[in-house]
Amino acid sequence: MWTFYILYSGAKNSYYIGFTGGLLLERLRKHNTHHKGFTGSVGDWEVKYTGVYQAKEEATRRERQVKKWKSRKLVEKLIGSKHSD
Repeated sequence: MWTFYILYSGAKNSYYIGFTGGLLLERLRKHNTHHKGFTGSVGDWEVKYTGVYQAKEEATRRERQVKKWKSRKLVEKLIGSKHSD
């Protein structure tokens, strides 16, 4: 099982899009620890959206698709939808 996810940080007023093959809560914990990289400078990331896939390729495809949007408005529309992938 692979999870596509969207995180939000109020401190950065920004979204982060990713995927994991492990436990989502463990991945979130790692994002919220101080480290180098985009998510490491703040510790307030929270999960706003998830989609579960059987294959890694499906999760990576979804991640690339959403990242290509380059549109906060479309990401927020997806988050506001009533269903996950």
